[in-house]
Amino acid sequence: MSRLIEKSPQVLADRLLAEGQRRASLVLDADTGRYRVSHPLLRELAEFLEGDSRDCRNHEAIFLEASFECGTLFSAFLHRTARGQAQGGLRHWPYERLEDYLRDGLRLSLGMTRKTATAGLWWGGGKGIIARAPGSAYSEPGYRAILYRRYGEFISSLRGCYVTAEDAGTSPLDMAEVYAATRFVTCVPEEVGGSGNPSIATAAGVVCGMEAALEFREMGGLSGKTIAMQGTGNVGGAMIPLLLERGVSRIVASEISEERRTGLLDAFAGENLEVRLTRDGNHDILAEPCDILVPSALGGVIGPKSIPQIQAPIVCGPANNQLADDERDAEALVARGITYVPDYIANRMGIVHCSNEQYGFVRADEMLSRHLGRDWEFGIHQTTLRVLATAHREGVSPVAAANHLADELAEQPHPIWGTRARQIIASLEADRWPDRAR
Repeated sequence: MSRLIEKSPQVLADRLLAEGQRRASLVLDADTGRYRVSHPLLRELAEFLEGDSRDCRNHEAIFLEASFECGTLFSAFLHRTARGQAQGGLRHWPYERLEDYLRDGLRLSLGMTRKTATAGLWWGGGKGIIARAPGSAYSEPGYRAILYRRYGEFISSLRGCYVTAEDAGTSPLDMAEVYAATRFVTCVPEEVGGSGNPSIATAAGVVCGMEAALEFREMGGLSGKTIAMQGTGNVGGAMIPLLLERGVSRIVASEISEERRTGLLDAFAGENLEVRLTRDGNHDILAEPCDILVPSALGGVIGPKSIPQIQAPIVCGPANNQLADDERDAEALVARGITYVPDYIANRMGIVHCSNEQYGFVRADEMLSRHLGRDWEFGIHQTTLRVLATAHREGVSPVAAANHLADELAEQPHPIWGTRARQIIASLEADRWPDRAR
């Protein structure tokens, strides 16, 4: 009999509902390193987490909810909350296996811990995931409105230990529905006083990372360079005008949507932009000769199969978790003489864009713009140079250097609220949070 983690997330949701238990949780016991589970069904998941050293890094808690109305599984992954509430976007994506679902949440929440820490933000790391239900209902406005409203209710039930935001598969309209059901959300629409879509800010941050990598390698600026980009979604598409403004000689991009490809070619007619239509899962663009390779789709595309094919001296892009295996693949890139800018160093501006949303809106906010400048020691440019220089000096990969820096910063407690998020987690467990939703 196959294990539960080898089945789809829907199977776990169905089994929880069949036993009259909509919600379930796994909470780390910091003294033993083992997970306390709210339901025996989750014991297998706890054993998986306790035996995994690749993606599970003492994550503090995982909260789950099976939605009977929407036919799917909700979750909130909390990695480290010393610096503040866990923060990270809400991903709405299909997963064939529960293991894939768990690994995505674990890796993305870990990445958010490191991203917020190196950006100097007083947030912890978290991630929300909705497993896309089978069929086509996920694209219907009526279904999405209910889905995201229910997810917002799930977030409210967590009392603020996790604050959600926008991510892959989730739109600003969806965030408006989440906002209607909870105050623990950022990147809400501007019409209700939020910061809106962070894609443009994220794109600008990645361009900063590119410029820093070019400076480190003494290759000059972006002018005259060739860029190969995998994916032209919200962030990738927003990078195109920024790169053209800086005088790149050529952009070659891959895209799985014919509609988006046509729109980009129309919008940038007369520019040296080539957008190749490809199928989902095709990674041929990674072998394109260029000065900078830009992974802008989903993660895990840089690995043993693709690294030998890369014909770029620099890899820097907005996608999260670009490396299939952080340690192995980072070292393989070093062995090939390729400079890799760790994703969470370059793509931080999504969280930076909305990090102070609860404190109101300032036009031309210096708290945001300093991240994009060249002089602030904690900005993207200086942080990238520091990480690359440390890696070169110590003979380690840029990922190892960045992780060491981030993990130290992540343990600094919030200057006002200390470990409040951990106290909230404890109170949820003490109040038997799962039983309140029966």
